[in-house]
Order: sequence, then structure tokens, then C-alpha cells
Amino acid sequence: MSYRLLSSNIINTEWSAILKLQNFPNSNHIPNFFLLNRVWCCSNNYNNLEMEDLDPTKLIVINDQRSLDRKISAIRNAGPSKLQVIADFDATLTRYWVNGLRGQSSHGLLKQGNPEYDAKRQALFEYYHPLEFSPAIPLEEKTKLMEEWWGKTHGLLIEGGLTYDAIKSSVANSNIAFRDGVVELFELLEEKDVPVLIFSAGLADIIEEVLRQKVQRYFKNIKIVSNQMVFDDSGRLVSFKGKLIHSLNKNEHALDMATPLHDQTGGIDGAVADNASVKQRTNVLLLGDHTGDLGMSDGLNYENRISVGFLNDNIEKNLESYRKAFDIVYLTHVGSGGSCS
Repeated sequence: MSYRLLSSNIINTEWSAILKLQNFPNSNHIPNFFLLNRVWCCSNNYNNLEMEDLDPTKLIVINDQRSLDRKISAIRNAGPSKLQVIADFDATLTRYWVNGLRGQSSHGLLKQGNPEYDAKRQALFEYYHPLEFSPAIPLEEKTKLMEEWWGKTHGLLIEGGLTYDAIKSSVANSNIAFRDGVVELFELLEEKDVPVLIFSAGLADIIEEVLRQKVQRYFKNIKIVSNQMVFDDSGRLVSFKGKLIHSLNKNEHALDMATPLHDQTGGIDGAVADNASVKQRTNVLLLGDHTGDLGMSDGLNYENRISVGFLNDNIEKNLESYRKAFDIVYLTHVGSGGSCS
């Protein structure tokens, strides 16, 4: 495989073209989330460059530049009224590394206030997590394992007496942070009335609390498709609502489970786009950190989709499969505290 180094102004121009559409700000106002120092395009026509020559600190890899250019042009010409953004949450919108340590997920940060049940959930993680990424397990079998893992975890949360106060405390003491520029991106998309659909196999209530504490504001254009908790009047978890969502079944068929963000008082502030109107937006910017996240747009009859994959770990091993799957691959640097983390 060979790679071609592109200068930073090219990627700035490309993301400007996507986000600017017809009325978006010029490239000087594009969030840092999309501004990188180096871009690599894959081609068989360029001189070979070994993986060890790649600077992993701030890189993206583009598989097919011409195809990407065509998509950018089509999305720009259609305008913001035809665009929607679909994003994974953990390790996509949030950092994979935070201050040199592995950032926590919306599931992983949770402390029930009951050490026995925290230990039980950790034991499940240590057993099932390697299976989730094992290339030796067929998809059908792996899907059953994920359903089993999530079901057992949810059962422990209920049995262990999780409260909403424990969620607030867990988020306040967590090692979770958004990637640089994510908040600016949310603000830009809200300004242009572009809906954002956050798909997550985590917990919707925790994602809302992370946004509430870390961002400290509400976005009327954001909806969450994730596992929703039901609490009793005392704030104790009693059940989960709707279909169980795990890492291998996130897709647009779950759109009916989408819920808008709540404001600081717990209510919904302002008009929220209905699901039917969202489905009419046939240009998609999809962000994910797993090839399975490409399924988040399944069931949506889109015309153009630009997919961005965040490759956070085992870069040399996984780059080829990510390169083939995503239009753009964003490489995470282990030690970085900036936008690539």
C-alpha cells in the first residue's frame, strides 16, 4: 500500500466545502475537530511509504480522493436542508485518550455506589470485550454474545440499585472528555438547523448527563438513540425502555427510539425535528470508530454519505480494513492531548 502526503490546506478546504454548503462560514471558522496537519491519500500510483514513516500524531487517510470530491460537491450543492449528521458517541465524539490515560466510555464511567456490582460488571467486560473484537467469531454468533453481555449488564444495574444521583456523581468524577472542536461543530450545525443523531450502545441518560456537565448547554438539533433507563419516583432504576441497543445493531431502524436532549430543567426546549423530516435529509455525514458503525445509516435512503472512521487502536493491524470501509480515516495518537486524542 502506498500513501501520498497532502498539505493541511487541502483538508481544510474539503471540510469547508462540506460544512459551508451554501451559507456555512468560511474555512477560518471550521471547527478544529476537522482541521488536521497532514492528510494521506491511498493510491497505487505514488511512491511507497512504509507505515513506520507515517507520523501518527495528526493524520487522516483518504482512500479515494475523486469519490470524496464528488460527494463533497453534491452535498454542498444540495445545501444544509438536505444534510444530517449521524455519530457514534464513545471514542468518536469523545476522546480515546485523556491526559495520557484511556478515556472512559459512557458505560465504563458508571459507578453504582455498590462495589460488589461494579466488580460484577467489570468481570463481564473482561470476558466479553475481547470477544467483541475477535476476528475469529462469526457475526451471527458475536451478535448473540453482545446481546447476552448487554442484557446481563442491564440486569446488574437494576439489581444493584442504580440511582440517578449515582449517574451524576459518576460523570462528575469521570475521565471522559469531548474531542477538540466537537462543541463548536454542534453549535455550527445547530445554527444551520442540521440535525445530529447520536447512536450509542451505551446509556442515553449518561450521555445526556455528560453533555449537561461537560458542555453545560442544550442543543435543540441533537437526538440520542441509545439504551434508555426508567427510574421510579425516588430516582432508582427499575427498568429499560425499548429495544436493547448493543455495538452490533446500531442502525436507522432504531430511529423511533430517538429522543431529544432535555434542557437543564428536564424539559424539552424549543421545536424539535420529527423523525419523518429527518429521513427526508438524504445527505449524510457519518462518524464512527468501528466498521460496524457504518450500519448506523442502514434503513436510510441516502443519496450521498461521507463516512469518517476514527481508528483509535492497533493502527497498523486495522488501517487497511478501515481504509476500505470509510471515506476518511482519522488516526488517533496515543499520547496526544489535542484533537487527535
